[in-house]
Amino acid sequence: MQFQAAGDKDVSKERRPSVLVVEDTPSLSATYRAILEKQNFAVETAATGAEALERLAHGAFDALVLDVRLPDMTGLDVLDALRERGDETEAVVITADGSINLAVDAMRRGAFDFIVKPLNAHRLAVTVSNATERARLKAEVSTLRRELGDESGFCQFIGRSAAMQTVYRIIRNAGPSNATVFVLGESGTGKELCADAVHRSSKRASGPFVTLNCAAIPKDLLESEIFGHVRGAFSGATADRKGAALSADGGTLFLDEICEMDIALQSKLLRFLQNKEVQRLGEDKVQRCDVRIVCASNRDPLAEVQAGRFREDLYYRLHVIPIELPPLRERGEDIVELAEWFLARFSREEGKAFNALSADALAAMRHHSWPGNVRQLENLMRRLVVLNDGHTIELHMLPADIRASAATATPGVHGPAADARRPLASTPSLAAAVDAPPVVGPLEATIREAIERAITASGGSIPKAAQMLDVSPSTLYRRIEAWESAAQ
Repeated sequence: MQFQAAGDKDVSKERRPSVLVVEDTPSLSATYRAILEKQNFAVETAATGAEALERLAHGAFDALVLDVRLPDMTGLDVLDALRERGDETEAVVITADGSINLAVDAMRRGAFDFIVKPLNAHRLAVTVSNATERARLKAEVSTLRRELGDESGFCQFIGRSAAMQTVYRIIRNAGPSNATVFVLGESGTGKELCADAVHRSSKRASGPFVTLNCAAIPKDLLESEIFGHVRGAFSGATADRKGAALSADGGTLFLDEICEMDIALQSKLLRFLQNKEVQRLGEDKVQRCDVRIVCASNRDPLAEVQAGRFREDLYYRLHVIPIELPPLRERGEDIVELAEWFLARFSREEGKAFNALSADALAAMRHHSWPGNVRQLENLMRRLVVLNDGHTIELHMLPADIRASAATATPGVHGPAADARRPLASTPSLAAAVDAPPVVGPLEATIREAIERAITASGGSIPKAAQMLDVSPSTLYRRIEAWESAAQ
């Protein structure tokens, strides 16, 4: 990465990034300040850890340059205090001790990067510039999340993955309109829940929400179920029936699995969508009906059109606002959030004491493919609660197919939360490196060796290697990019 000095561009209209330098040696503090101010940083200084924490409590800084050895506490203690109170200021640690243990320990405690004394002025400027840039990007992400509604759930949905945030935004924007919505997704992804969310977000929320599963009703009865009939209209019609369309008047009609509808009935549905009129079977009278249609299918409707099983004109009439629900396997940590929510719900319903899932059980769940999606996870959690007792769902309680998924996970790695409670030496792939007799070498070479060893142990997965080292994946990506640039 090539560092561009602030003087190389017009910064007159930009806010100068703010940096707090924490160094108790006056000459070094003045040196760091001069280097950074030359690069257009707004610099303040502190001589002790307590002073630094007070400054950070009363004012925001984009970055923190932190010496490890301070008169009242260590720089690592400062990092711990910041993490405890939720301060995410990007910290660059400066140390005279070039050991791998100290470097990794600083990263584990939230440091952005570290520099070994005696430091190079260019290296300091580049590192602090990278730290302030990361702070700027984090602030932009936070702003976008607030503007776009980064929610842990919406209506009755649960999950905060990027894929679900897209679904929430579409529902929120489409809800107030009268446009037809076509929900697509695999079985068990929550298509009816999505239709209900569209209804709840609409101006029709106070009206009826009527659901009809086109696949569950014999095709010769489906027309009557949708449009109704009068007594005697056909054999077995012993009483008048209003039908789903008229029942949903003023509200929303949800037609689930619409691609299962007989093609002859599709023409009648198209006419209803165009005229907003219903004529019940066996009745001459035509009735006006104001409904919004939301439909869903686990098939590709365009493929059904091409196969001649679905009318093209009906497809374009219905496919106004498509909403694609992601399968559970593509929703990342939503799996954990959903599993914990179902566990709490079913434990309460069944009077059980379960309140947690073990790290091994969660790892297996994260790596399972979930062909039945959320419905499969819901049924599994109910079964686990009913058939077991205790406070924690353990790996051995899971079905064999899900336990087998744990084999694809790196042994002993169950996410940052689990690793944060585990000493570095207990990480299997790094234990030998930490417990072996110390071999003194250049710090950068030692760090690179540890990172490469972790990447090898994790099968080439950068995120898993980062978990093993208990640092963020961006830290490893940044170092790898620097090594590649240096090699060119």
